[in-house]
Amino acid sequence: MDNSNNEEVNEIQNAEEQNVKKGEKKLSSVIIKAVIATIIFYRIILFCKVSYYSASGTIERKPIIYIYPEEEQIVSVELLDKELLTCSYPKYEKAWEVKASPNGDLIDLNTGNKLYSLYYESNCKENYKVEKEGFCIKKEDIIPFLEEKLEILGLNYKEKEEFIVYWLPQLEKYDYVYIRFADKEEINNNMKLEIGPKPETLIRVMMVWKGLNKPIEVEEQKLETTIREGYTVVEWGGSEIDR
Repeated sequence: MDNSNNEEVNEIQNAEEQNVKKGEKKLSSVIIKAVIATIIFYRIILFCKVSYYSASGTIERKPIIYIYPEEEQIVSVELLDKELLTCSYPKYEKAWEVKASPNGDLIDLNTGNKLYSLYYESNCKENYKVEKEGFCIKKEDIIPFLEEKLEILGLNYKEKEEFIVYWLPQLEKYDYVYIRFADKEEINNNMKLEIGPKPETLIRVMMVWKGLNKPIEVEEQKLETTIREGYTVVEWGGSEIDR
């Protein structure tokens, strides 16, 4: 074979190699684009899922449940929107089962641990926002305001104290704070409870709030006085408005 034929063969081989490389690059580009598209797709799905479960982008903070039967008994507490949970103690599975005493002491039947309450946090389904009614409170008036309103809503001295010491550091960051107490329908929509045996008195307090740099005008929210009678279950929590 002469040199001209060798050169011709080499040119053909080089051309084929270049075509293969171009094909490989094109295939790699297609794969990369497909991977990127897949990542974007799943991020969109995740965003939609989170948006569905937390329309307001807020979390229901520290709902804490106290149980006061008239005599020692086994009590089951079920959270019917378990998929919204972000944290719980004792760790929530299908339901909490405790031995409850009239003074509020609890024993977790799953672990044998002594407790005084049940705790969870969850994503909010309610789209909380500043409404036309509520309260606009000066920083220096927050403590007496909460003491008065929580008593109206049915909390005892221990429950009020725990509520206030938990929320006060957050509320006092601002010169003013907007506060509204969610109604029963809103609270049940966020997290339905099923308690067995059913309590004679069920108190659920959810404080919706937003920090302010200056006061706003709102209609004063009318609160109904709650009387504790017989076997009682109490829950309190709160949610900060994020917009």
